[in-house]
Amino acid sequence: MADEVKMDVRAFQRRARLLLDALKSGHSDFAGADALCFLSGTQDDAPIYSKSLALQTWLLGYEFPDTITAVTQDKFIFVTTVKKGAHLESLRQDKGVPFEVLKRTKDEAFNETLYAKLLDELSSSKAGKKLGVIVKDEVAGKNVDGWKRALKASGKGFEEVDVSAGLAVIFAAKDEDEIRAIRQAAKITSATMKNFFIPQMSSIIDQGKKVSHEKLMQQVEDALLDEVKSKKLRLPPDAVSSLIDWCYPPIIQSGGKYDLRPSAVSNEDNLHEGTIVCSFGARYKSYCSNIGRTFLMNPREEQEVNYKFLLDLQTHLLANVIKEGVSTSEVHSKAIEFIEQKRPDLKSMFVKNCGFLMGIEFRESSFQLAPKTPRQLKANMIINLAIGFQGLENTKASDARGKTYALFLADTVQVTNDAAVVLTEVSKDLGSISYTFGDDEDSVKEKVVEVLPKKRGAVIESKLRDESDRATSEQKRRLHQKQLAKQRHDEGISRFSDGKDGKQQVKKAIFSKFDSYKKESQLPSNISEMRIIIDRKMSTILLPIFGQAVPFHISTIKNLSKSDEQDSVHLRFNFITPGQSTGKKDPQVFEDPNATFVRSLSYRSNDTGRMAEIFRQVNELKKEMQKREAEANEMADLVEQANLMEVKGRRPTRLPDVYVRPGLEGKRFAGDLEIHLNGLRYQSQIKSDQKIDILFSNIKHLFFQPCDGELIVLLHVHLKNPIMIGKKKTKDVQFYREVSDASFDETGNRRRRNNYGDEDELAQEQEERRKRQQLNREFQQFSEKISETSKGKVDVDVPFRDLGFTGVPHRQLVLLQPTTDCLVHLSDMPFVVLTLADVEIAHLERVQFGLKNFDLVFVFKDFTRPVFHFNTIPVEQLENVKEWLDSTINEDPKHFFEEAGGWSFLQPDSDDDDSQRSESGSEFGMSGSDADMSESESEESDYDSDASASDSESSGSGSGDDGSGESSGDDWDELERKAEQDDRKRRVREEGRDEDERRPNAKKGRR
Repeated sequence: MADEVKMDVRAFQRRARLLLDALKSGHSDFAGADALCFLSGTQDDAPIYSKSLALQTWLLGYEFPDTITAVTQDKFIFVTTVKKGAHLESLRQDKGVPFEVLKRTKDEAFNETLYAKLLDELSSSKAGKKLGVIVKDEVAGKNVDGWKRALKASGKGFEEVDVSAGLAVIFAAKDEDEIRAIRQAAKITSATMKNFFIPQMSSIIDQGKKVSHEKLMQQVEDALLDEVKSKKLRLPPDAVSSLIDWCYPPIIQSGGKYDLRPSAVSNEDNLHEGTIVCSFGARYKSYCSNIGRTFLMNPREEQEVNYKFLLDLQTHLLANVIKEGVSTSEVHSKAIEFIEQKRPDLKSMFVKNCGFLMGIEFRESSFQLAPKTPRQLKANMIINLAIGFQGLENTKASDARGKTYALFLADTVQVTNDAAVVLTEVSKDLGSISYTFGDDEDSVKEKVVEVLPKKRGAVIESKLRDESDRATSEQKRRLHQKQLAKQRHDEGISRFSDGKDGKQQVKKAIFSKFDSYKKESQLPSNISEMRIIIDRKMSTILLPIFGQAVPFHISTIKNLSKSDEQDSVHLRFNFITPGQSTGKKDPQVFEDPNATFVRSLSYRSNDTGRMAEIFRQVNELKKEMQKREAEANEMADLVEQANLMEVKGRRPTRLPDVYVRPGLEGKRFAGDLEIHLNGLRYQSQIKSDQKIDILFSNIKHLFFQPCDGELIVLLHVHLKNPIMIGKKKTKDVQFYREVSDASFDETGNRRRRNNYGDEDELAQEQEERRKRQQLNREFQQFSEKISETSKGKVDVDVPFRDLGFTGVPHRQLVLLQPTTDCLVHLSDMPFVVLTLADVEIAHLERVQFGLKNFDLVFVFKDFTRPVFHFNTIPVEQLENVKEWLDSTINEDPKHFFEEAGGWSFLQPDSDDDDSQRSESGSEFGMSGSDADMSESESEESDYDSDASASDSESSGSGSGDDGSGESSGDDWDELERKAEQDDRKRRVREEGRDEDERRPNAKKGRR
């Protein structure tokens, strides 16, 4: 314990003051106790959850076995061993909470004097009659046994009163350090659910394996606690594995036997393909979290309706009920009231309570969300909101185990002044928790056989033992893709059905009116000279026509041409008229296109110098106008931001010496990033007038990218609405710090001497690792501080470098890294931040035998937004998709889904065109939720561009992994036909090779 213990002095002083003040004030939950005494026994006999151990963890940050903690009206007293007492002595602070440490030895006579001194202190506190203890704690140990003997021999008649409720009140509202630990625990719990349990459970059901609930529970336990297996869970990068533990053994239930209480256990029955209920929670730094989900396999319509209602009930409680000032009993009563109004038939099946408070102890019984516990909720309390219905009947179930089912939802929730904040982020909408498999095993085999090649030819089929398993898995994947495609197709029809957005809103061009002069006094003074006059102030040109000066705004002039003759110059003013091409993207709109227009005016003069000056001034004036119009269009989507509310009375939390991208004007200088009440401020250290304000309400994504494998560590902010940085408009702002070379001295910035010895090289490597870890820790803690200050408006996302793949989003090959919600490239400009929630489908193009690269295309739910693609070679197929979207979907999306078949044109293996399967090389992943989209990406990320495995994944031939690219069972005629097709494709590629060579070469990557 010696070298690993690091006591937090500030936390101890702050929390000790809370407990001391509560005892002095005579809080009712302390039952009138005059002093407090808490005992902890030996570590071997200690229970998982104990109020005394919870007090030590809360107060000291660690468990101190075989230690007595006493509290009088004036001070704290600890009775412990010499070694533990040395750690406790480090908590002293000037003008802090007074405490005394009594150190036991092996001399029992000396120890008895310590107990006598403790007895005197307790009896002199207040009246000295009532001693507050934890009645339920039964502990044993040398120190505890000696204290009990001394207390009994003293004859002091203390009246013991239970103060567990008083401690629960003090523990209830969490401080910043506690909330940070609980957020980390919630992230660990969510990662275990998303990245292990859901894939493992669905794989067991899909493959028809016989796995018991207890065995699956053990697999989930091992996945988190085993250091090797836990790496696959994508846990937060700053999570320390030694501080992670389970709150309780995971609870997995199915097959008609359901118990929604937290004391339930996983039985030995096999996992049943019906309704599966799972709940578990991880602890981090002894602070608990919890999550519970229900998964429906082939759900009936009635089950879906009931689950949607349970989801609506949870949404109602989070948004309208759970907040500061509401009593715990009111949460349950409001839930019952909502059920009575919407679904009174489910009232009798609702759980007896809606959850409880959590913290160091998993369940705080005095703060249950039940009718008989009227405690008041306060901000920063952590609740396990657990609601559900049990005893539901599914009369249409095909087997007896599926006739009874239950629905359950549980989340770790933080109480705030407004709507509650959910800390466990695992999708729970119906599309994410429902799975559709075949009705039974025979039907699945029957569907698989339908799409397998029916023709047996001259080529002998492979007799490998596992070929049939691979083929069946491939066909199941195709069936799953078809199900997802149908789901997306139905969603599209529903979204653009009658009464909804039948047509996309197309931005129409607006007629622009130009006012050169509103009154006569604004006319130039030399207008009577009847000459061509350039009025730069009013952006107008006055041309003499039949003795009259006629003003023309510069925007009405298309161009000006000048031709030199022998002794004169000819100027021709060409105006914008209907039917002409203006060279702009948007056509010019006229108030009355049928009116009479002046198309051009010509002037000739012998004053060549003046005509040349007029030609120059008109062109300059037109350039200025075009520049102003471009700037106005650039600023059109800017939204006026509210003012930043600065922190007053204290210094704001600051991240010093960081650089910003895009850079500010002038030379690059470091600055400080500060956290204020409603946003961030970047302030240059050199120029006080250079600053950037970013509001929390305008932040869409916040990314922290560590410097592992990179030259910089960074915080990246992706905005909802663009802001101006200098004269540039941007939606991405990045704050970074470079990782300095380890060969430079940090104090003098002088290059160190290189002796090229093993010891020096090792020292340099260790120094660089230390600096990288320090930078990662500093930026990580600052990003978490941003999330806490924003009160749930901003969540920190970290790219998964292990899942990254290379691609060309713009002009160069870069590393693209998935995150929880996005696909990003943040290391270099231009940045890439693609939000998966905005994506309609992800389509893989040119995935076929013989090609070593492929294209990944994202089509967005907003069909007016252009598709986004990542490619490494020319992408002719992507242009076809763009053209299709622009010409068909945007004009009538309802027609696109109902009559044109929606996205079915992207499917290479449609049922009505079996003969074309071997020619197609495309594959697309389509999902009904963000989780499915992420799953689709993770499946495709294993694609090896250098291997022929891509052909077996995407060619519709149904071949095995033999690398030949040919369908098993094809006859010679079929093979000759395919060879001819391959020759034609090769000739097409050779014809386009010249165009390929004109493009910049990029290093081909592998995803």
